[in-house]
Amino acid sequence: MSFDCTCIVLRTAARKITALYDEALAPHGVTTAQYSLLRRIQQAGDPSLTELSRLADLDRSTVGRNVRLLAQMGLVSLGAGADQREAEVRLTALGLARIEACEAPWREAQRVVEAKVGSDGLAALKALAASL
Repeated sequence: MSFDCTCIVLRTAARKITALYDEALAPHGVTTAQYSLLRRIQQAGDPSLTELSRLADLDRSTVGRNVRLLAQMGLVSLGAGADQREAEVRLTALGLARIEACEAPWREAQRVVEAKVGSDGLAALKALAASL
């Protein structure tokens, strides 16, 4: 008997895709979620934790926990922001180097996903995500 639940189908697809990216990034010591945060920090240019949570579309406490782990790994540092009540996240030299090291394996994972779902399927996935 088939259980036709859109949520379960999407979660299964997300887990499979995440596992593919995690496998590609594993030799560099980061997960897909960590790499995503590093890239968002890089793109935002020293964001506050609140700004980073907004950009990542994640709960601030989740971002805070993940950023503390990245800081323990030496990939980011936390410092006082313009508003002293808010911490600012900065990439370290090691964090920048890790982003660069992960670029090629990440692109290969992108290529593998596109090969599996096709360019039309990838466009449909992006459109679906944007519509939610």
